[in-house]
Amino acid sequence: MAATMKNVEEIRNRVILGEFGVKNVHTSDFPGNYPGYDDAWDMHKFQKNFRIDVVHLDESSMEFDLVGIDAAIANAFRRILLAEVPTMAIEKVFIYNNTSIVQDEVLAHRLGLIPIKADPRLFEYRNAGEEAAEEEGSEIDTIQLQLKIKCSRNPRASKDSSDPRELYLNHMVYSRDIKWVPIGNQADVFADSIIGPVHDDILIAQLRPGQELDIIMHCVKGIGKDHAKFSPVATASYRLLPEITLLEPVEGEKAERLKRCFSRGVIDLEDVNGKKVAKVVNSRLDTCSREVLRHDDLKNVVKLGRVRDHFIFTVESTGILPPDVLVTEAIKVLMAKCQRFLNELDTTDTT
Repeated sequence: MAATMKNVEEIRNRVILGEFGVKNVHTSDFPGNYPGYDDAWDMHKFQKNFRIDVVHLDESSMEFDLVGIDAAIANAFRRILLAEVPTMAIEKVFIYNNTSIVQDEVLAHRLGLIPIKADPRLFEYRNAGEEAAEEEGSEIDTIQLQLKIKCSRNPRASKDSSDPRELYLNHMVYSRDIKWVPIGNQADVFADSIIGPVHDDILIAQLRPGQELDIIMHCVKGIGKDHAKFSPVATASYRLLPEITLLEPVEGEKAERLKRCFSRGVIDLEDVNGKKVAKVVNSRLDTCSREVLRHDDLKNVVKLGRVRDHFIFTVESTGILPPDVLVTEAIKVLMAKCQRFLNELDTTDTT
């Protein structure tokens, strides 16, 4: 009976990586599926098991563990990060003069994809009905940017030079050339903020003497579901925590080959009575390549699995907002969705 219960626990809590397939992929711990298990929802049990551990955090990326939650919720959280956390991005491009070789529509598309450093929480969504009536926008829903630059010859360039960087002035148009033009009281409200492109070295176009750009841009608030330019993350992904179990001692040359089968830092060799013995040091670093299963004398001494409810999240921000703020905003969006669902249920019950 004990062996049977152990197998059930493995089916419930582990994804097993085999030589020819992956087992226990689907969640099966729902009420009534396993005799002797009470899988009914319990808030106290959830609060006891659920936790978030921040592993790494810097200004552009974040790695954290989401433990004790179902894959559906974890995936919903990932999708919200990608498509439903709002940002500010260039929506309207008014091209007054463009004599470069870049077509107007291509130039407008390139400008739209430049991340804009502006806190979207300080702005309102622009109503669709107002766009026709008020093209300029207002200080509460629009950021105005300007790109005005003209290329000319460098009078100080040597006659023998063939380098465009020496021959011409302003021949490379970068995102640093985009300037913020405050609307209304924005200059006072955002006096401590620097509104503009996140990165100042994004190449927009190349010019030659006599060519120029004169462009006005309007940034509005939006979400990635409407257009990818509004997505606040470069990547938002998760993977299950790998679990590597050695079923028997592995020594000598086999231990060295076993170490090479995994990512660096996963397996280490320790000296036991003059012999090199393999030891699992940090299974988290493994990429689950299953390389070890190609070796006939090694595939039966190791068991590869993944913890079903332990998600390793990686969030890389585009720079508009810090990654920890993005995670907090995604949680707020998820909570709002849940509350909306509960309100709909209440409305259905009353009617």
